[in-house]
Amino acid sequence: MVVLLMGVAGSGKTLIGGMLARALNCGFADADEFHPAKNIQKMSQGIPLTDADREPWLQAMRAAIDNWIKSGQSAILGCSALKQRYRDRLVASPEVKVVYLKGDPDLIHRRLLERQGHYMKAEMLASQFTDLEEPSEAMIIDISRTPDQIVSEILERLTLSGSGT
Repeated sequence: MVVLLMGVAGSGKTLIGGMLARALNCGFADADEFHPAKNIQKMSQGIPLTDADREPWLQAMRAAIDNWIKSGQSAILGCSALKQRYRDRLVASPEVKVVYLKGDPDLIHRRLLERQGHYMKAEMLASQFTDLEEPSEAMIIDISRTPDQIVSEILERLTLSGSGT
């Protein structure tokens, strides 16, 4: 199983993804690791990425997902995956489960303001919400609770859906 943990910047993908990976005893990858340097430079300057910028990023993540599935490895991938067409590219098989970390824009904005040393700035959050196409076929998780509560809910719902490892 591969869990695509999606949501806007500041929704908790890295924190929740790491906790979920430890609970499931599997690997965690952050989508930021798949960006070419020029994308990170653009985002660091507050310049939103275009779909053309995102193409090599999507290709690299899809290759990683395909490799995890082919090798029988479970993994968690934390990725914004804001648009349906991005998710369509990344959901390589029924073994890929989409979990949407959904939250109030004000809560997420406050979290981004508190975050230090990350290229994604709070000022770019509005563009993420503008681009966000909420998934219709995903596990939707409310992020207003504690990280432990969020991870527990995801684990319970994965188990109930027959997707637990």
